[in-house]
Amino acid sequence: MTLASPIVPVILSGGSGTRLWPMSRPEMPKQMLALTAEETMLQLTVSRIRAERFAAPVVVASAAHADLVEAQLDAMGLPAQALILEPAGRNTAPAIALAALAVEDRTAPLLVMPSDHVIADVAAFHEAIARAMPLVDKGWLITFGITPDGPETGYGYIQEGEAIVPGVHRVDRFVEKPPLEAAQKMIASGDHVWNGGIFLFRADAYLDALGNFEPAMVEATTRAMGLATRDGTRITPDAAAFASARSQSIDYAVMERAERVAVVPVAMGWSDVGSWDALHAISDRDGEGNVLNGEVIALDTTNCLVRSDRARVAMVGVSDLIVVASGDDILILPRGRGQDVKRLLEAMKE
Repeated sequence: MTLASPIVPVILSGGSGTRLWPMSRPEMPKQMLALTAEETMLQLTVSRIRAERFAAPVVVASAAHADLVEAQLDAMGLPAQALILEPAGRNTAPAIALAALAVEDRTAPLLVMPSDHVIADVAAFHEAIARAMPLVDKGWLITFGITPDGPETGYGYIQEGEAIVPGVHRVDRFVEKPPLEAAQKMIASGDHVWNGGIFLFRADAYLDALGNFEPAMVEATTRAMGLATRDGTRITPDAAAFASARSQSIDYAVMERAERVAVVPVAMGWSDVGSWDALHAISDRDGEGNVLNGEVIALDTTNCLVRSDRARVAMVGVSDLIVVASGDDILILPRGRGQDVKRLLEAMKE
């Protein structure tokens, strides 16, 4: 394999994006919405791999979203080479195993990306991929570390170790979402980056590592793919076999346990758009600091995010609010409390 070998993008589209309720719902999750541009989050993700070095993507999604995924990719003229429809969500480690088992060439490099992130500087992302490829060829497992712009407590961190090649470091440790004081110390140290959840490795290297640490998961996903039903590019793994795979993230299952794990630090304008606050932060704001979408009238209003898909929203003399109206549901909360949407949904279920 050479640097020019086609990279197979693996796009993980199984999330529900509950923190962006009420726009994001189980039947129409965040990645299917146009939140930051005219294209949806999924389409923006696919657009990043429209280059000669990339093969057609493998998309792993919920079976409930099959038609949505196909329609959005067809609208771009870039259909998936395989659309793997999970019978149930089992977290990222089994989902990536399904994709690794689906590719014909097990030596193919897989670029694993969530479907609902923002990357403003695509050129920087591609340059980071090129930096990683020589090590990928040798069987290393690569993660991309986001250059932090502050002590964010909502992200995991990766500590950079020694440089293996210029711009690629051995991973010293992974750190779970830290309290503020710990995050401040890690930022001050200068050798920690955010864990962006983007990975690059050969399919066989991933399956070998997963087999070392979670052999039952490899057995379950292999059996699920062997018994899968196929309809064109759609692949539906066997539900019973897949359900026997333990629900676990790739970080816990592989990346924190394997020996040859490296991190590529990169500043590429990344955001996971994990809340309405995050969307306000990365969006173009008007002269008053507002982000207004839909039929919105705002007088003497500053630093608000207002979004409506149907109802007319009128605001006077307010500041630092998030107001989202979708269908019959309206969300109102102070800016800075976007993470509480998850709590709110749990309370509504009760």
